[in-house]
Amino acid sequence: MKIGFIGLGNMGGPMAANLAKAGHEVVGFDLAAPAPDGVAMAASGAEAAAGAEAVITMLPNGAILRSVADEIIPAMASGILFVDCSTVDVESARSVADQAVAADLAPVDAPVSGGITGAAAGTLTFMAGGPDAAFARAEPLFDIMGQKAVHCGPSGNGQAAKICNNMILGATMIATCEAFALADKLGLERQSMFDVVSTSSGYSWTMNAYCPAPGVGPQSPADNGYKPGFASELMLKDLRLSQQAAEAVDADTPMGARATELYAQFVENEDGLGTDFSAMLPRFETRSRN
Repeated sequence: MKIGFIGLGNMGGPMAANLAKAGHEVVGFDLAAPAPDGVAMAASGAEAAAGAEAVITMLPNGAILRSVADEIIPAMASGILFVDCSTVDVESARSVADQAVAADLAPVDAPVSGGITGAAAGTLTFMAGGPDAAFARAEPLFDIMGQKAVHCGPSGNGQAAKICNNMILGATMIATCEAFALADKLGLERQSMFDVVSTSSGYSWTMNAYCPAPGVGPQSPADNGYKPGFASELMLKDLRLSQQAAEAVDADTPMGARATELYAQFVENEDGLGTDFSAMLPRFETRSRN
């Protein structure tokens, strides 16, 4: 299959490379990122999309997605599969999907979970929204780039699933880091804390699979100086998307709102920029109650 891939950064680059490695002809475009292995580069997004049987985008935000869609949709032939793997606001996802349908394209919004490591390893999880037939056509590509794809319903529902998931993730990581910092001050060893919580009612992904305490539990960014597997600023982006969506539908999300405030403070006013989102633990270690 000839695939146009627009957005070849930390996530898109490895995803495009995996498609090329699997035997697809991939033509890519990015304003700054270098060509991934096996990917031919086009001079524009429209050029990458022209003649493609499927087009995949991986872009930073909804405004850029809308702009790219305006450029590439007119260049795409009728019936072409259009898969957007960006994490953006639900409104932008649904607007671009409507635009694609009006042009007789098959849209799928499919944000991912798994980070840079998952993109490189081809173990991402895709949360997909869009028509059943479009999702079925996209599944073989998801199988190459990831290990699981879940069809969440109509267009925009992939984004809805992603931001709901990451609102839980952000709030849970904060609670996990708070608990370790409290345990420290109470004189409870971190390994004992982990041994109890990881097998008790406090069990969570942030504790059991991605523990923020160095030297405790499976290997995680905490064991690598909190170099990002999932950067704090990306968590902040997703939390802000969750609150934008909550406001749009009048949903009460006080924990999500507070998590957004804490990550904003961490990233924008403290030293969180460029660190893993689990670096909230050293932040809490140094703070007193007031």
